Amino acid sequence: MHRVKRTMKEGNETVEVDMDPKDILLDPLLNKGTGFTEEERIELGIQGMIPCHVSTIEEQVKRRYANFQKKQTPIGKYSFLSGLQDRNETVFYRLCSEYAEEMLPYIYTPTVGDASLNFSYIYHQNRGAYLSYPHKDHIEEIVAKIPRERVDVIVVTDGGRILGLGDLGVGGMAIPVGKLALYTLFGGVHPAYTLPITLDVGTNNTSLLNDPLYLGWQHERITGKAYEEFVDSFVKAITKRFPNVLIQWEDFSKQNAQPLLDRYRDQNCCFNDDIQGTAGVVMAGIFAALKGVDMDLKDQRIVIYGAGSAGIGIAELIKEAMKIEGISEEGAKDKIYVLGRNGLAHTGSDELDDLKRRFMQPKSKIEGWNVPNMQNITLLETVQNVKPTILIGTSAQPNSFSEEVILEMKKHVARPIIFPLSNPTIKSEAVPVDLMHWTKGQALIATGSPFPPVEYEGKNYVIGQCNNVFVFPGVGLGVIASTATRVTDRMFLEAAKVVSKYSPILDNPYASLFPRINQLRAISRDVARAVAEEAIREGICTKPPKDVKQAVLDNMWEPKYASFKKMRKHS
Repeated sequence: MHRVKRTMKEGNETVEVDMDPKDILLDPLLNKGTGFTEEERIELGIQGMIPCHVSTIEEQVKRRYANFQKKQTPIGKYSFLSGLQDRNETVFYRLCSEYAEEMLPYIYTPTVGDASLNFSYIYHQNRGAYLSYPHKDHIEEIVAKIPRERVDVIVVTDGGRILGLGDLGVGGMAIPVGKLALYTLFGGVHPAYTLPITLDVGTNNTSLLNDPLYLGWQHERITGKAYEEFVDSFVKAITKRFPNVLIQWEDFSKQNAQPLLDRYRDQNCCFNDDIQGTAGVVMAGIFAALKGVDMDLKDQRIVIYGAGSAGIGIAELIKEAMKIEGISEEGAKDKIYVLGRNGLAHTGSDELDDLKRRFMQPKSKIEGWNVPNMQNITLLETVQNVKPTILIGTSAQPNSFSEEVILEMKKHVARPIIFPLSNPTIKSEAVPVDLMHWTKGQALIATGSPFPPVEYEGKNYVIGQCNNVFVFPGVGLGVIASTATRVTDRMFLEAAKVVSKYSPILDNPYASLFPRINQLRAISRDVARAVAEEAIREGICTKPPKDVKQAVLDNMWEPKYASFKKMRKHS
């Protein structure tokens, strides 16, 4: 039986282990490689199993960075970092923290999309848990055997809608792995207390079903009651094993994302990052943009192109923010227009789903519009009539923010706020260089994927990435530090306010809406404090800390080596 005991004192971690020496070197959470001191090598029985030289972590990072630079392709860089994470997590996080801006695109978007597409071909070591439908009668037994004594955060997916790439089945596991790496890197959540999980409920992707090398359950996706019961068995088993765990729902299909959130949000500590996390970071961008142009949210007209769970989640949080500013719920909805596959959602639309119904406009309001087909009011027609000040894309329809649409928008607002958010890059509704030229350098832009700066008429415009990483690590850390039992929308609004205070546009009206990635650790710390304070205000904490600031700091792990010793029998 492997036994590991971790203790933390004044920011320094001590680990006692009762393990075979070889197993210590194979455990990425324990392995230091050549970083084990001479005393630890003797104590743990690993002397002679690694080269003689005792390396500092700085030397190891320098060595790994040199190797990283030799990789020529994004997926090659991703695989290198993934391999390092599977060998030595401390060096992995130290490397990524020292070169955060350079590493982020290879840890997560956009490269994680390629990793998900090629998962069955680049898979090399298990990380996390795979709960497959054929084993539905043994879920509790499987969960009970997960080799973790403590888990603070779980990110779980069923691979149903990976980024803008669709159903990737078990390949979706790259997403929880990547998201949890960001929890640790920027939120300081100890990697030993995180767990990625995939619910393998089949796939409707025919290329995967026909691929003999596909690693998931090669069966069409289960739906309906069978799906609901399987997810329910997961939630019951995982919360029985880890009662206080935070569950982050990630990349579920439009049909399942909102229903799952609605089902569990009031009985478990959970949130959906695609819905609430995306909404939070979009609100941060909107708050920053409005500060930059000295305008109020209540005066905005918003068009959201893409009425899936992300788009409606954004609409919901905008509505809540407007209500805080004194606008009624109906007054807020009056300013928000959402478009799906069949155009603008309104009360006369045929076959509206439950999500679109939440923000459908009254048919009477738009009957005066000069449109040829009320059942398919286009984005251009909507922009012509609404004259929006804010345009948000969550459609995964590339180039849908056309020159004609943007020029029409620019007629009615001096500095249009335009967020083409769809991932990966190939799915973006527009590219910043076009938006900047069409608006003559006046657009306030944030994108879902990273884009290079745009040069226009002698000015260099840095394009902020509207990345959920600005919000969710801090939210998770705040939940953990406060012992919150639920995650609320108000927490995400508090997080958005904090992130917006770091916006460079506050000092330069033509600067980025979002801060530099190298500020994320400090941002997450401040977000966590705000979230924890909100949780305490709402009265949803089991053991609210007396000192929120210290509680947050106490839960922030630093990527530095622990001291090791062999566990004594009395331990």
